[in-house]
Amino acid sequence: MAASAPPASQGKSSEAELAVALADVPELCHLLENDPYLKPYATDFQRRYKKFSHILNNFGENEGGIDKFSRGYESFGVHRCADGGLYCKEWAPGAEGVFLTGEFSGWNPFSYPYKKLDYGKWELYIPPKQNKFVIVPHGSKLKVVITSKSGEILYRISPWAKYVVREGTNVNYDWIHWDPEHPYKFKHSRPKKPRSLRIYESHVGISSHEGKIASYKHFTCNVLPRIKDLGYNCIQLMAVMEHAYYASFGYQVTSFFAASSRYGTPEDLKELVDTAHSMGIIVLLDVVHSHASKNAEDGLNMFDGTDSCYFHSGPRGTHELWDSRLFAYSSWEVLRFLLSNIRWWLEEYCFDGFRFDGITSMLYHHHGMGQSFSGDYNEYFGLQVDEDALVYLMLANYLIHTLYPDSITIAEDVSGMPALCSPISQGGGGFDYRLAMAIPDKWIQLLKEFKDEDWNMGNIVHTLTNRRHLEKCIAYAESHDQALVGDKTLAFWLMDAEMYTNMSVLAPFTPVIDRGIQLHKMIRLITHALGGEGYLNFMGNEFGHPEWLDFPRKGNNESYHYARRQFHLTDDDLLRYKHLNNFDRDMNRLEERYGWLSAPQAYVSEKHEGNKVITFERANLLFIFNFHPSKSFTDYRVGTALPGKYKIVLDSDATEYGGHQRLDHNTDFFSEPFEHNGRHYSLLVYIPSRVALILQNVDLPN
Repeated sequence: MAASAPPASQGKSSEAELAVALADVPELCHLLENDPYLKPYATDFQRRYKKFSHILNNFGENEGGIDKFSRGYESFGVHRCADGGLYCKEWAPGAEGVFLTGEFSGWNPFSYPYKKLDYGKWELYIPPKQNKFVIVPHGSKLKVVITSKSGEILYRISPWAKYVVREGTNVNYDWIHWDPEHPYKFKHSRPKKPRSLRIYESHVGISSHEGKIASYKHFTCNVLPRIKDLGYNCIQLMAVMEHAYYASFGYQVTSFFAASSRYGTPEDLKELVDTAHSMGIIVLLDVVHSHASKNAEDGLNMFDGTDSCYFHSGPRGTHELWDSRLFAYSSWEVLRFLLSNIRWWLEEYCFDGFRFDGITSMLYHHHGMGQSFSGDYNEYFGLQVDEDALVYLMLANYLIHTLYPDSITIAEDVSGMPALCSPISQGGGGFDYRLAMAIPDKWIQLLKEFKDEDWNMGNIVHTLTNRRHLEKCIAYAESHDQALVGDKTLAFWLMDAEMYTNMSVLAPFTPVIDRGIQLHKMIRLITHALGGEGYLNFMGNEFGHPEWLDFPRKGNNESYHYARRQFHLTDDDLLRYKHLNNFDRDMNRLEERYGWLSAPQAYVSEKHEGNKVITFERANLLFIFNFHPSKSFTDYRVGTALPGKYKIVLDSDATEYGGHQRLDHNTDFFSEPFEHNGRHYSLLVYIPSRVALILQNVDLPN
């Protein structure tokens, strides 16, 4: 979002302070040139950057640098040594004693005590058996036993556990020692960073049409080929970090280093990522470092018997709305844990980057609760900002892009904090993209509150183009958020109950289905072409998935009916879902060819309220949208910057997209030197009602 200028009376930095800030932050001058309204807050950027640099220098002085510091998973947890022995290490500053137990010891809780080290660390070495036989075999169960200062005996899962499972009717997860004899070996290199980012947001568990939890292997074999065919070049995988409560959608993480076992083994997930790479598709992990589950027996909470350890103690350590725990980002060992977690997913599973969940909650002490974020710059600076969390995000982005320069990071921030997606060298957060979260809200609002003829074209264009200069956005018409129980997919908002009865191609269009199919395509294309520098779609929504998402829980009698994706609907030639699927595929393929997402922001030449027409140019293409529910226009004049002959390259009214085929694709449209809407040239086009068109100037090279 674009923000307003600050009041003159607030946020003032003196000229002397500004000069010092410019000297301390290498490229702050570029940030302030791009947005002079940020000048009064130069000292805030200076303070953040100096804090970041100070911690980075401390890593160098005390830990051998961030490279070594972020390898915590190589020593913490449980590891097989070259001699067949076992090395174990934990951080439990509030514990009186630490022990390892498990099947290997007959569950004797105190036979293997850890030795206490400085700074709350504990270590244990268990020598091998005489024949060097591994003392803890792959697949056996383990527990860390903590004796608290109050005398309690607590059984815990190591925060560094790589694999945990829930067996049968057990309430809690069990820690399984994962050390296979033949671990998965990646066969394919990471694809290069794509010019344009087209993201397929995915949840493995709901990827089957059957009423069950689908597997990594099912996704690899059945969904990856669909994603490739649809023209997406990036997958954003949700709910991978282990979470005890399936219905949390993966956002109440219990084991941060464990890939969720409900979908299969770690090796199965590696095969999924490797197969995606073989198709030229990059894979992002939906990483949750904004909070953690309150579970104690199979989570991080109360690990050492205290309410602190990895979290803030007292009220500051609990998110009231989410009922979860909040990390103490200023803690040295918490930074080690979180940065090592980032590196683990990059190195062990070869993920290509991250979508960081819940950034707004991290950035502010108020966690965004009860805040409307008007755009006043004073909302983004001052005491309400949690600079420890912000600096952690800067460190995470620094680590990610240092290890793998082609990696991609996306911030889920609803507040619109300035410079979050600016380089760290400018004092920014270092993210590559932010989610354009106002766009889906706008579409839902229009469908809920306004008649078609009352849609405001200027307001639509403003929402789609209102983003910060030089900070890239991921545009989307709907993500998983819009489909959660209590809401509906865009297709269901448009067509509702008629999707159950009137989607057959053998029956004539009803007014509801006709409107729904045409608007669904138009909404997605204008969002794709005008809304950002990347595009996101949630799995199944490309073909107009009906209904909503609801995971099995007590409130729905543990039903899987809505926790699935009905891909078979688009495979049925007798149903209209295939038309929406075809349009989504060709829209993505056309973007791949012309690259409008990586082109400069569009020039909008028309947003006509009476005609309900929007026209704009981007990537040497001419986009025309007629949102009018009934009016078609003959010889409609459309402005363009360049002379030449134009041809239709995408037409939402084509029969293969469920349209009415009112346009002849063999028609040539010739521009003339007739100024219109501020463009030097213009052409005359027939625009049927509820139609989106893309025209290419064939006199220009592709």
